[in-house]
Amino acid sequence: MTTSSTERLSFVEKFAYGLGDTASNFYFQFFNLFLVYYYTDIFGLAPVAVGTMMVAIRVFDAVMDPAMGVIADRTQTRWGKFRPYILWGALPYGIAGYVMFLNPNLTSSGKLVYAYVTYGLMWVAYTAINIPYSALMGVMSPSSEQRTSLSTFRFICAFAGQFLIVRLVVPLKSALGKGNDAEGIRYTMLIFSVVSVALFFFTFSKTRERVAPPVDQKGAFITDMKNLLCNRPWVALFFSALFTLINAAVRGGSIIYFFKYVVRDESRFTLYATTGSVAFIAGAVCTKYILKMGDRRTLMIVLSIINALLMAAFYVVDPHAHILLIALNVAASFVVGPTPAILWSMYADTADYGEWRFGRRTTGLVFSASVFSQKLGLALGTGALGWLLAFYGFVANADQGPGAVAGIRLLFSVIPGVLALLGAFAIFFYPITDTRMKEIEGELAARKARPA
Repeated sequence: MTTSSTERLSFVEKFAYGLGDTASNFYFQFFNLFLVYYYTDIFGLAPVAVGTMMVAIRVFDAVMDPAMGVIADRTQTRWGKFRPYILWGALPYGIAGYVMFLNPNLTSSGKLVYAYVTYGLMWVAYTAINIPYSALMGVMSPSSEQRTSLSTFRFICAFAGQFLIVRLVVPLKSALGKGNDAEGIRYTMLIFSVVSVALFFFTFSKTRERVAPPVDQKGAFITDMKNLLCNRPWVALFFSALFTLINAAVRGGSIIYFFKYVVRDESRFTLYATTGSVAFIAGAVCTKYILKMGDRRTLMIVLSIINALLMAAFYVVDPHAHILLIALNVAASFVVGPTPAILWSMYADTADYGEWRFGRRTTGLVFSASVFSQKLGLALGTGALGWLLAFYGFVANADQGPGAVAGIRLLFSVIPGVLALLGAFAIFFYPITDTRMKEIEGELAARKARPA
């Protein structure tokens, strides 16, 4: 069934869809901010081993993404193509996330094996639910405007999940562990796992799929992949996301190290990260107002460049100037707040572009391959964080030498800034303006209105 391009989605449906990304971000942000720290400082693994493991598992996981997208595109149930996986995947997702932090008493090699197995299973479960969840946005409405609104809800809820992670993890770890960080992390993750499962069930129950592929479309994986690689707008977003997520992994994972070893006051992490998350949410809320300032492509470039410069500026700020650190982080977070919502609405547009140009709609493949680029970026960024910590001479739970301190500061500022600039540069090659997108929507609607 295809709705009119002007039909508006209800607030409840948009909110329910957004809560799915709250559930996803309970894990995504937890892993991004704390997982390398957990493995090195609590579980006792070497930074190089952690970096190598994360690259190996995440590259494997990223390769699975297009396969999951192809499977979802070819799924036919009474609930649609993508919603069933949210229903079926919720419990495995919750269990896999909790098991990662059981902290069994094993030898060093046994711990590494346990980390590989549980981390790998976690990303299998994440892929099985998150790829269909992401693609769902592309079939809830044929309207680019409505998808942009839906994407805004998604990322407001995603940032709310991030806010809860940065606000609650350190205090919960201390309160629930009572001095035992391993137990504190485990019980904290149990809470977020249970809530995640409940949120995914709500997302499934309140959303609907409305956009179907052309009635005469037949499956042909090789053709779909060839068309995707010839989809110039998608290719531009692929490289932008790759650099952006390398940036996110490096900077996000370095924050806790920055406060523990450079500021030398881990407790200040919570206020810093919390205020940044609030600014992120505020930026996302302002997305529809910011969109009035210009074309989405132009706004993505401008906002990304400003954010890059603000991140790089942290290198020249005194680490003990806490008010200035917070103020700079608030500004950088607010500026980048609208960009995820804009980016994901542009991904949905590339699915329309592919149908318009090639006559085939492959929403699942488009979104899964997009997530592939992001996971590949996270893998490279997380691996680089572990490798660079080792390169700079980092030693867990010890006073750091000048080289390690300087390295952590670079990982927190200049390196992410350069990566953000590369992400902005890739957007220069995205060819679809908002005006052109309206024309494509009209042509697709006219095609579907013709008698078969």
